[in-house]
Amino acid sequence: MSGGHGRVAVVSWSGTITALSSIHHGDQTRGVLTLLRRELLILPDGSSVEVPVISGNTFRGRLRRVAEELLREVLDYEGQLSPAAAHALRGGGSLVRTTREPLSGARLVRIRELLPPIGIFGAAGGGAIIDGALTVHKVIPHVRETNHLTEASATGSALDLPQVESYTRQDDCGTRDFAVLCPDGGDGPAPQMLFRLETFPAGTVFSAGLSLRRPSLLDLAFFVELLERFAEDGHLGGRVGIGHGRVRLDLRCSTELPPLPDWRAVLEQRRAEALAAIEELA
Repeated sequence: MSGGHGRVAVVSWSGTITALSSIHHGDQTRGVLTLLRRELLILPDGSSVEVPVISGNTFRGRLRRVAEELLREVLDYEGQLSPAAAHALRGGGSLVRTTREPLSGARLVRIRELLPPIGIFGAAGGGAIIDGALTVHKVIPHVRETNHLTEASATGSALDLPQVESYTRQDDCGTRDFAVLCPDGGDGPAPQMLFRLETFPAGTVFSAGLSLRRPSLLDLAFFVELLERFAEDGHLGGRVGIGHGRVRLDLRCSTELPPLPDWRAVLEQRRAEALAAIEELA
């Protein structure tokens, strides 16, 4: 790792993610069953097999949302952002027409300098695509078919890994409580809803990795705390509201980190500048 102008060259983390509850990362729906997202992998013998894999995009998206929450804690901008700026911070934004000059040059440098989530994740905002420093690897399960990719020694097969969980929503139109809410009973009973999800079972272990290319020391300090926050209450995939996706993060940094600034203190001192920079994303 080399430094220059308050930046480091590359910092990488690698290790495992363990499912503490079943994980659903959906793709195709067939009837009432939503399948896991699968990718075609080439095995060492030249044959191919489809393996369920969690995309780097869903991992990145979860990290981005936690990053916005960290930024909000310090800058205290709740209720003050335009929709476009909020979308840029939480979801990456979208490239739309703007009446101002697109972000470039010194304005873009200042935004990256003041807003670690933008320096790390990038965004579409202010009429420009802003590159971020973060690369997120795909999250690959430890199964026999992926041993040559993960350097694990799993014995179970990808064909046996997924499970199917079933859910129903029970109609309660005939109950006393429903009658209190809606005395005339509405238009008749609602049909019972049934859906099934293919999931990774709790206990599944995955290989995962991240890297930052030429982050500023402020970005690096922010990202270290971001990983710590994610590790406290991390989730991957969908259907988190019904108990899916809780994970344990076990990542190790590949390099000794330099002394890092107190990113919270820096942003608190420059709060007005940082809030103005956020609105530049609109």
